[in-house]
Amino acid sequence: MAPSPERTPLLASDQSPDRENDNAAPRSRWRELALFTWALLATAAVIVLAVVIQHSNSTQHSSISPAAVSDSSSVAGHKKHGSPSGGKRNLVFMVSDGMGPASLSLTRSFRQLTQDLPIDDTLTLDRHFWGTSRTRSSNSLVTDSAAGATAFSCGLKSYNGAISMLPDHTPCGTVLEAAKRAGYHTGLVVTTDITDATPACFAAHVFHRMQGDEIALHEIGHGPLGRVVDLMLGGGRCHFLPRGTPGSCRQDDIDVTKLAQEEYGWNYVSDRAGFDSLGLGKNVSLPQLGLFATTDVPFEIDRRNMADVYPSLSEMAATALAALDEATKDSDKGFFLMIEGSRIDHAGHINDPAAQVREVLEYDKTFKSVLDFIEKSDTETVLVATSDHETGGLSTAWQAPSELPVYNWHPTVLARANASSEFLTALLLKHIAETGDKEESLLRWINDELVVKHLNIKDASEVELNSIASNPALAIQLFARMVSVRARVGWSTHGHSAVDVNIYSSGGPGTEKIRGNVENTDVGKFLRGWLDLDSEVETITKELVKKLGDKAPSQKQMEKIEKASTAFEDDGVAHGGFESGLYGHVL
Repeated sequence: MAPSPERTPLLASDQSPDRENDNAAPRSRWRELALFTWALLATAAVIVLAVVIQHSNSTQHSSISPAAVSDSSSVAGHKKHGSPSGGKRNLVFMVSDGMGPASLSLTRSFRQLTQDLPIDDTLTLDRHFWGTSRTRSSNSLVTDSAAGATAFSCGLKSYNGAISMLPDHTPCGTVLEAAKRAGYHTGLVVTTDITDATPACFAAHVFHRMQGDEIALHEIGHGPLGRVVDLMLGGGRCHFLPRGTPGSCRQDDIDVTKLAQEEYGWNYVSDRAGFDSLGLGKNVSLPQLGLFATTDVPFEIDRRNMADVYPSLSEMAATALAALDEATKDSDKGFFLMIEGSRIDHAGHINDPAAQVREVLEYDKTFKSVLDFIEKSDTETVLVATSDHETGGLSTAWQAPSELPVYNWHPTVLARANASSEFLTALLLKHIAETGDKEESLLRWINDELVVKHLNIKDASEVELNSIASNPALAIQLFARMVSVRARVGWSTHGHSAVDVNIYSSGGPGTEKIRGNVENTDVGKFLRGWLDLDSEVETITKELVKKLGDKAPSQKQMEKIEKASTAFEDDGVAHGGFESGLYGHVL
């Protein structure tokens, strides 16, 4: 009896059951076996091929972010530079000090408004989002820049205030020091004091960030490892000038600029003319030191009106990239460059949203210029960028006391402001010193010459004006608050916050290690790992411990450090800006 159709084997013989043939049965079984074997092998081959294709695609996607795929420069650069397994390479690390996720939202909306862009327009940073970083230090859920930068430079957690020193007060070797020892050229570019926490953590080792005089010496080469930096551009001239010299803030008589030139071979420029002589990197002779401000370079909102005095972050970064690229063109090693958008943090401390959006825009512009450099370079280059922490507890919304929530904020208020609250405070203090104005005449001057003229606020209340006139030392915060309230921008602190911060990257081989949510120390480990410097960092750490010792600071040192730390915390909002004559040339 023939089997029913639904039970007929898939590879059954096509011979009719009514035609019996004793010889057909063996041949049919052999044919079935052959067909079965062929099908099994074919199926296996298809499965293997599918697995290979899937693995290839997943590897490619892990190296290039979905956002970067839409950016032709990132994809082209990735294809061109290939594998990180040996060969010449460059590493650019950017730090947006104090920039949290809300800063990006604030700036994106501001840019769309002021440049009449569609709502789907994004910053360059947005298109290279890579992940997020957790920021706590070894002794606090809220880190400072020193501990944050130590996590980047050493790949290790430490206490707030530490400059590449660990909780047991032993030094840790940095990626920059290891890069220099391995034959790379190195550079630091900032808009703050070059001895400030972030740059210091890559080229100095002291117990506390307030030891600026000692940091300056380490940075030029007068430290435990000799000279490890080839190029430094930024502010902070006061720590390099001997006590008693105009513009000096040193506590001793050492002329660090003279020491740098005579003993360590630095070329030194200190003004805009000197910067221009560098030809955006074409005329640089390393090692090159450029200190263009007494303390910090002015906020971008102010600097753009003083471009004949101060270079911008993007100009300094372009100069550094060109100079280091030229210096390494005939070398089998590339360069390591750290670029910091330093004053995003200061705007956050002051709670000045008008200043902050311009700082973030300049940082975004600099980020793009690095991407452009990578696209044109024949050397494998990776860009990684992140923040050490968020500052100010920024919120793109604010609810006034006793009012219902307002589901909006107003970028137009920030757009109308043409000066920072820091600059306005400098003008106020100068006016009071020169005229002695008080009461009614001072209130009118503050309103007409500062509030209306520079903030474009025409509805200032008598309470607001009286607060500024009676508390000039607090004016920097009060001016900023006038802008924030009207823009409906909120702040929770004048210090730092503990929120996770964003990571950005150009993509490329190896960068998948810092995708997703990671510790800030993972970023530091990536930096030295990508340049294959792990063993060099360990060697340098041992050398530093031998030279600097492994003991905690003395009681006298601790008292000095604590006193300096307290002074820093008390003055953390101002950061020494106008009080140190930041805008002296225009006042």
